[in-house]
Amino acid sequence: QVRLVESGGGSVEAGGSLRLSCTVSGYIYSSAYAAIAWFRQAPGQQREAVAAIYTGAGTTYYVPAVAGRFTISQDNAKRMVYLQMNSLKPEDTAMYYCAADQIDDRLWVGTPLDYTYTYWGQGTQVTVSS
Repeated sequence: QVRLVESGGGSVEAGGSLRLSCTVSGYIYSSAYAAIAWFRQAPGQQREAVAAIYTGAGTTYYVPAVAGRFTISQDNAKRMVYLQMNSLKPEDTAMYYCAADQIDDRLWVGTPLDYTYTYWGQGTQVTVSS
């Protein structure tokens, strides 16, 4: 059974930093095709992907809105994926979720940012004040 648990959210002022953590349990982290992504959803808005990583190769992807400010990384020994968020802006305020799935990149022509994930955590709130 796959279980994802996020932590690390909180309230910060604009320009500050937070590091989110996603603990992954179950078979999926060991899969050769495992992908872990961070999504966010602000009130009244659709959920959007912000960053993703193929845990096997360590290849990372970012949406333009966060590129250069956010960094996704992994600790294979701990089966954790992190999202380091720097230079936070009020528009980064949202509930942040991690998601996991197996994506065979020989068959999937998009990026892991575009994929419809099967497994989701409960989310952690990030609030950035101006």
